[in-house]
Amino acid sequence: MAASTSTPAADLRPSGPGPTSGQRRRTLLHRFDIRAAPYGFIAPFFVVFAAFSFYPLLYTFWVSLHQVELSTLDVMSWKGLGNYTDLWQDDRFWNALRNTFTIGVISTVPQLLMALGLAHLLNYHLRGSLFFRVAALAPYATSVGAAALVFSMLFERDFGMINWGLNLVGFGDVDWENEKWPAQFAISTIVIWRWTGYNALLYLAAMQAIPRDRYEAAAIDGASRWQQFRTVTIPGIRATIVFTIVLSTIGATQLFGEPLIFGQGPNGVTGGADNQYQTLGLLLYEEGWRNYQMGRAATIAWAMFLLLVLVFVLQRVISRLASRRPARRKR
Repeated sequence: MAASTSTPAADLRPSGPGPTSGQRRRTLLHRFDIRAAPYGFIAPFFVVFAAFSFYPLLYTFWVSLHQVELSTLDVMSWKGLGNYTDLWQDDRFWNALRNTFTIGVISTVPQLLMALGLAHLLNYHLRGSLFFRVAALAPYATSVGAAALVFSMLFERDFGMINWGLNLVGFGDVDWENEKWPAQFAISTIVIWRWTGYNALLYLAAMQAIPRDRYEAAAIDGASRWQQFRTVTIPGIRATIVFTIVLSTIGATQLFGEPLIFGQGPNGVTGGADNQYQTLGLLLYEEGWRNYQMGRAATIAWAMFLLLVLVFVLQRVISRLASRRPARRKR
């Protein structure tokens, strides 16, 4: 009977010298570099975000729980949710909220529709398309102060060109600043002029990313230009449309410079003599830097923030419901 021989465990190990301590250190450093380098690259952003966004947000909430005056910022008296209950019962807040909503709707809906049509035209191979693209972006590059000042002169009651044009066609003068709806329409015009070109270029970039074979397939099926626009272009840029709606909603909630300069004086802060175009941004400014009530101003700021959060949640819910409908139809 042959005796079985077993190989010692030591003989199965690879021959040669093992890794030195320097090699092991380099291996550990390499692994650490691969895993930690991405966090190191994004760390500066989070540091800046924490210092200039997250901390001010938390501190503003802390201030909103106190009664604080601008002249004595180091003296705070605890008020709890008193500022929020007072704001809830304040008619000026609800007036500013209504004005913000109406100006936002009047400016956002025509703005996005015009931007969509302008982008559709620029999507064709036109002569001088680069010039038209730069011209569309020029209003966005113009400062808010310059644009609002020019438009306030155009809408001036006695010597403005808008009333001059209305007189030519038989209409009387309109007091654009002291009447509610004319004032809100004039302010919305400034917003439309500044942001239409910017949104048009966003839509144009999204349209150019749509594969051309989709349009060719639609044309083979006999679809007209309008049908191609509805069935190919709009679904292809749906994400961009949602993005511009959210962006316009944020801009409308934070609207400040246009109505402030449009008032041209003390009425700019109050949104007119009767607060007919005072937005939430103007109310915040009035409470904080005119009435010196920083606690109430911080409360308004947080109300604006919560309003944007609510809009974002509603947008997400509507998007999910809209995405489920096609799946249900296929079933």
